[in-house]
Amino acid sequence: MGALLGLTAGTGLLMMWHAWSFPGSTPAVLRFGGWHRLSDLIAEAGLEAVTPRQLIISSAGLGAVAGTVFLAVSRTWPIALAFAVFGAYTPIALVRARARTRRRELRDLWPDAVDHLASAVRAGLALPEALAQLGSRGPEPLRRPFQRFALDYRTSGRFGECLDALKQRLADPTGDRIVESLRIARDVGGTDLGRLLRTLSSFLRDDARTRSELESRQSWVINAARLAVAAPWALLALLSMRSASVQAFNAPSGWLVLGGGAGLCALAYRLMMRLGRLPREQRVLR
Repeated sequence: MGALLGLTAGTGLLMMWHAWSFPGSTPAVLRFGGWHRLSDLIAEAGLEAVTPRQLIISSAGLGAVAGTVFLAVSRTWPIALAFAVFGAYTPIALVRARARTRRRELRDLWPDAVDHLASAVRAGLALPEALAQLGSRGPEPLRRPFQRFALDYRTSGRFGECLDALKQRLADPTGDRIVESLRIARDVGGTDLGRLLRTLSSFLRDDARTRSELESRQSWVINAARLAVAAPWALLALLSMRSASVQAFNAPSGWLVLGGGAGLCALAYRLMMRLGRLPREQRVLR
């Protein structure tokens, strides 16, 4: 078992060395699947300075630290391995939580932003100027992406490419719809853009109100699932402070009990989260 853990640690260190030594390369396992999902998750969280490689390295480092600490305290390999997995997942969980918070925040801000945009269009401003105006007069959390759009447009003058960059920075389904509506209005023209934006603002405001009510009612399901999963592992962490109390987990039966408990916790958590989950709007216009 020690050899297996040593092999796993060596593989993790080799991946970290490869990431630092060859920054332009992407692991083949992640190139077409997990790598893009991590990139989308980081973009949805609004972390422009973080890359998937940095997130993976942070996860590996925190997992190694957590595993080493619990191994030194409990002198029990399965407990150290379990908390190493928890430590490795912590950075990803924090990014997911930030992405959820940002989605809720943007959902409440988009109606006001669309109202500002409709007012600018009704006042006779060109679409690039109307979008750039959101960088100074729009909702505060949305100003930076539109300020970057204004800078890009002043630099290049290419409206389509600037819209693509804006969509990438926003990383939001509602933002995708607004951007594509403006792109079509720019390409084919029309006089109904103002009415379209006002209708969209009303729809977004109603949708945000409905989702807020549903989320407040389903929050107890999510909190109960998290508490039910965290409670046995918190108790195990307290027991591991006395190594004599957890030495039984070093036996094969201890590995089996701990592995089975982890599997049941993961299954129950996923089931409860799926039963209590609201439909999430997907980015289909990226």
